[in-house]
Amino acid sequence: MPRPPPEDFALKETNPHLGGGKVSGDKLTSTYDLVEQMQYLYVRVVKAKDLPGKDVTGSCDPYVEVKLGNYLGKTRFFEKKSNPEWNQVFAFSKDRLQASLLEVTVKDKDFVKDDFIGKVFFDLNEIPKRVPPDSPLAPQWYRLEDRQGNKVKGELMLAVWMGTQADEAFPEAWHSDAAFVSGADGLANIRSKVYLSPKLWYLRVNVIEAQDLQPGDKGRYPEVFVKAVLGNQALRTRISQARGINPMWNEDLMFVAAEPFEEPLILSVEDRVAPNKDDVLGKCAIPLQYVDRRLDHKAVNSRWFNLEKHVIIEGEKKKEIKFASRIHMRICLEGGYHVLDESTHYSSDLRPTAKQLWKSSIGVLELGILNAHGLMPMKNKDGRGTTDAYCVAKYGQKWVRTRTIIDSFAPKWNEQYTWEVFDPCTVITIGVFDNCHLHGGDKAAGAKDTKIGKVRIRLSTLETDRVYTHSYPLLVLHPNGVKKMGEIHLAVRFSCSSLLNMMHMYSHPLLPKMHYLHPLTVSQLDSLRHQATQIVSMRLGRAEPPLRKEVVEYMLDVGSHMWSMRRSKANFFRIMNVLGGLIAVGKWFDQICNWKNPITTVLIHILFIILVLYPELILPTIFLYLFLIGVWYYRWRPRHPPHMDTRLSHADSAHPDELDEEFDTFPTSRPSDIVRMRYDRLRSIAGRIQTVVGDLATQGERLQSLLSWRDPRATALFVIFCLVAAIVLYVTPFQVVALLAGFYILRHPRFRHKLPSVPLNFFRRLPARTDSML
Repeated sequence: MPRPPPEDFALKETNPHLGGGKVSGDKLTSTYDLVEQMQYLYVRVVKAKDLPGKDVTGSCDPYVEVKLGNYLGKTRFFEKKSNPEWNQVFAFSKDRLQASLLEVTVKDKDFVKDDFIGKVFFDLNEIPKRVPPDSPLAPQWYRLEDRQGNKVKGELMLAVWMGTQADEAFPEAWHSDAAFVSGADGLANIRSKVYLSPKLWYLRVNVIEAQDLQPGDKGRYPEVFVKAVLGNQALRTRISQARGINPMWNEDLMFVAAEPFEEPLILSVEDRVAPNKDDVLGKCAIPLQYVDRRLDHKAVNSRWFNLEKHVIIEGEKKKEIKFASRIHMRICLEGGYHVLDESTHYSSDLRPTAKQLWKSSIGVLELGILNAHGLMPMKNKDGRGTTDAYCVAKYGQKWVRTRTIIDSFAPKWNEQYTWEVFDPCTVITIGVFDNCHLHGGDKAAGAKDTKIGKVRIRLSTLETDRVYTHSYPLLVLHPNGVKKMGEIHLAVRFSCSSLLNMMHMYSHPLLPKMHYLHPLTVSQLDSLRHQATQIVSMRLGRAEPPLRKEVVEYMLDVGSHMWSMRRSKANFFRIMNVLGGLIAVGKWFDQICNWKNPITTVLIHILFIILVLYPELILPTIFLYLFLIGVWYYRWRPRHPPHMDTRLSHADSAHPDELDEEFDTFPTSRPSDIVRMRYDRLRSIAGRIQTVVGDLATQGERLQSLLSWRDPRATALFVIFCLVAAIVLYVTPFQVVALLAGFYILRHPRFRHKLPSVPLNFFRRLPARTDSML
């Protein structure tokens, strides 16, 4: 695949006409100010009265048609009702108006042909304008007319006005650009919505002990463990070392629970009677609504729970009254932790679960989703490519979804959303997707919305109160390489309510204090993050309209922890880039020591003598130097937010087989010969890493062997050297020692040998434990 030009993947600054041009410096003045105004003709059909009967029975099944040029919208119909109420809104984009006359017709639904009841006409030039925060326009009664313009029986209550997308009626309106979308499900799937993630808790189950168990086989010591199940999560303790009917564990099990708590915690005490056979000794179900909640690590009271043993009698479960086994546990919902459902590298929320521990907000984030252009066709319809795009933005617990723009490669959304900000070191994620559920029903049930691309913006990289308007490239990695799917045009503003509070946030820990006082293990966090993302995607998938699982998982970067050769290379070169500064300083110092530039070396000698004679100047000099570097770099500070970088990600230079491996399923679905080749390649890379790690261990063990007497002669030499050095350094002023050492290190090349130095030769001869390795 040919490499596209780098500028094609670049961020582009734009200058859109925001808020109708109401701009004051960098700050905008209207409430809907981060988007371009879009004019719409709104028609609210409220109700009708005294409609004449058209059927043989004298009744009518009325509905309303709203027609403007080639666009036609219909209300639902009512059976046998002469005074129906619809209260439906229709919106026609002013950019697409092809007529000067609005026609609203009332018809009677019939099997063969719908009967005409009456109509109302409106001249578009005489329709009033409404701009929020004006109150909604009051609907009026209009007398129906026949086709010749004569008044007929029946009246229709309407409100017609010109407005913008800031109108309250906009989100729920029927849009003319979605005229062919059928069914209530299809219409619901194209509307804009705001979603809230469920409130997540960590549930800690401390299993202490059990008493009076009754194993089925009395002639053996039971191998007892406890299995805990919450929804789709199942964990188990180790087998108790106390073999008997009163086993002990004192083991913690951690789960993720979401409000409202729908499923109880089910615990079962089981006996391992055979390698693949467990005998249930007792069960108990604990509703989470009654579990204690704590904000810190103060111990909660432990409780005894009765275990119920079930036996099967004629296909039914029956409780044994005589059974009296108990289990001792300490169960609590942890409110002092933040439940991680995103990667900590680009988390959008860092607050603890318990609202009592939240700090006050430090500002407001405003996002204007303007438009996209150059989108790729995502599916085929009637023999041609088409895209039905919508955006999803996620920050904190609030998810927003724009309306779907039907059949457009350059959709215009112009929707604005706002979030409270509690920490500046957070990231907002904006994703673009293709809607594959326009017609609802079974046809779309198995379809998945296709990802077009996403953008991440870190708030701490934004200047406060400045409006950033940029066109971001939508880059997606495919098995055949990185591909630009289009560009999305965004306007972003981060407003700070108190600069002092925001500066103070930089001194606080990133996560709540419980993560540091009583940390969870890395494996626990990975498992809990996976469970949290599953719960969030399941709950949002049950909303109406649903925010589907594939959308949520793409926004939360669920698969980012999987092995990728490309990502490993990128991380290696990131480390080398970080170390590049230290390497450059080392090369510069080597040039000083080798007198490559004699004038610079002489100046360094002078500076060195001053610092040795006046050591109190060392730290001030270092900090002054750093200050001057910071001020010097201010001129070249980044002017734009960061965006997806293909070169940093090594996406533009990845080998096709590496990409195929990255997109492989887990476990693998590739043929055995390809898997063998990849395994051999992984062994080769791991062998090199193993060598580097072994070399580091060798150097550390040589350092330890200086005083371990593993090599008695080397340790004796080092101990004698230490004694002599202690006496010499005691009687010699420190400044003299520092000067002599400095002059020795900076000596001229004619006084140097090309052979390694004596200390280095001595260190390399020290023993390491490599001899003891098999």
